[in-house]
Amino acid sequence: MTLGTIDRSPPPFFKQGPSALSKLMFFGALSLLLMVADARFRVSQPVRAVLAPALYPVQWLALQPVQVLRSASDYFTSLSQAESSSKEASKKLALQSLRAGQVEQLTLENSRLRKLLALREQLATPVMAAEVLYDAADPYTRKVIIDKGLLQGVDLGSPVLDESGVLGQVTRVHPLVSEVTLVVDRDLAIPVLNVRTGARSVAYGDPAASGSGLELRFMGSNSDLQQGDLLTTSGIDGIYPAGLPVARISRIERRPESTFAKIYCVPLALVTGARQVIVVKPVSSQIPPRPGSAAPDDRVIRAKKGASK
Repeated sequence: MTLGTIDRSPPPFFKQGPSALSKLMFFGALSLLLMVADARFRVSQPVRAVLAPALYPVQWLALQPVQVLRSASDYFTSLSQAESSSKEASKKLALQSLRAGQVEQLTLENSRLRKLLALREQLATPVMAAEVLYDAADPYTRKVIIDKGLLQGVDLGSPVLDESGVLGQVTRVHPLVSEVTLVVDRDLAIPVLNVRTGARSVAYGDPAASGSGLELRFMGSNSDLQQGDLLTTSGIDGIYPAGLPVARISRIERRPESTFAKIYCVPLALVTGARQVIVVKPVSSQIPPRPGSAAPDDRVIRAKKGASK
């Protein structure tokens, strides 16, 4: 076969028909025509109505992975937000509980301070406000430490009161703090007066293991005492002002074989929870000196006057 007789046309398998440019122009014009026709005459509306129900399952299946991913993302996001919200709520609840406790404490302190101010107005002797710092470390005594001392003018033996009555007495004074022995301490005694009968006696710290009360000693079995009688300071010791509430009689034991009765009292002061107190100057500081204790200069002057006469 000569070279001139070879067929150079492509086989049918590789025939491409119209060129790519012509196809682009044709389908572009067709697209514009269909868009204009659909916009002006709604020609594709019936076709859409037929194809939409048929294509819905395909669209639903195609959207399921996206929905699953979105749901998982929303779940983890909401879980994280819930955890953070729970933490914030816990913090706010803790703060609110703290503030509520502080409000209750401030309300209680305000009430006690008001009572202290009312008690302070009833006293004719100078007083000083103080705060209880802590209980004494000795487990066999009932003492507290207050934040006032020698530098603030606290005197040894000064009575200490809270809003309910006599709390104790200053038994040791330091430059900045003072030690107060409570009325329930077994080593402290305080002269008292029965308001109902006017009988005077002495109340001692309860020597029982509890150490939370007072006891009237050396009171006869036939003494006119009743449960609930109010005991106040008698004022004859030169330390406590008269009329300060001390305790109430809680129990009376009269035994035939004993000459004296066992009389137990409950202190009115908050011996286990006092916080704000007032320190009162001893009454002895307000009492004028005895005539026999005049100053030496005065006695010399009087002797000279007598000699001149």
